Amino acid sequence: MPLGRRRINGHATNPIGLGCMSLSWAYGGRPSDADGIRLLHRAIDIGYDHFDTARLYGLGHNETLVGEALKGRRDKVFLASKMGIFASGDKRGIDCSPATIRSELEVSLRLLQTDHIDLYYLHRLDFSVPIEESVGALADLVREGKIGGIGLSEMSADTLRRAASVHPVAAMQTEYSPWTRQAEIAVLHACRELGTTFVAFSPVARGVLANGVHDPAALEEKDIRRAMPRFSAENWPKNHALALAFNRIAEREGVTPAQLSLAWVLSRGEHVVAIPGTGKIAHLEENIARWDWEIPAAVAAEIDALINQHTVSGHRYAGAMLPTIDTEDFD
Repeated sequence: MPLGRRRINGHATNPIGLGCMSLSWAYGGRPSDADGIRLLHRAIDIGYDHFDTARLYGLGHNETLVGEALKGRRDKVFLASKMGIFASGDKRGIDCSPATIRSELEVSLRLLQTDHIDLYYLHRLDFSVPIEESVGALADLVREGKIGGIGLSEMSADTLRRAASVHPVAAMQTEYSPWTRQAEIAVLHACRELGTTFVAFSPVARGVLANGVHDPAALEEKDIRRAMPRFSAENWPKNHALALAFNRIAEREGVTPAQLSLAWVLSRGEHVVAIPGTGKIAHLEENIARWDWEIPAAVAAEIDALINQHTVSGHRYAGAMLPTIDTEDFD
């Protein structure tokens, strides 16, 4: 049976949404604003109805771009954004205090040119502020009609439960793909238990399971993957071998590697949606083209045996990033 639409905070959406980060930041050079807007318009035209952005992406550039693209089309998209991570030069920090949540939302509303954001996330846990206080501030914004639902990003099952004791949590966003399995420790189950949608970012393993990385040394200088352990000279040959084997499974099944990885992610539960990102219209079209293809159970099991926390080499983040992540981790 083909997949159907899935719900986020009561809204039915395509299970494949669009992560907008690549249009502003992270993976090398960004497309021109004109090309970015063209991509966002094409996304709506072919069935994307869930856009995910954040203040961090391009330090406001991404929200501005999305806001421009949604002029006259705001009602076509379930719109999500995030606050809490601040980066300026070498300075980086997290602030999810109630006052900052409110002031940052006002900036997001202005940049996105809207009076309402459907889903507003805490981008990371602020360890200096009780999660109950942060969620309480977000709950006030829900009551005021400025946001539709509360989201958390890269947080643990325990934090999710504490947050949900204050106000229902509409979504938990965490990295998830065959090669990043931390969510399986506890968060996926907690989301199902609490009625929280699990939003998988990097569902094609930062391009690796989309046949998009062959030589990390050839990545652009500012590409964030260059600093990630899995792309190091030591770990990459082992991980690339896994990707090549994954590609062969995709070819046998008659789908692209990206489509296979997305189908695997969506097979993990009806409460799961995925938000692959791209700066290229061809990849945008590829990612959604087989959105309703259901991966056979035997193929999913084959992927589980091939790529998992025991076979992938290297942590997903370098050491400096680890203290900012609240999600459970494997020993």
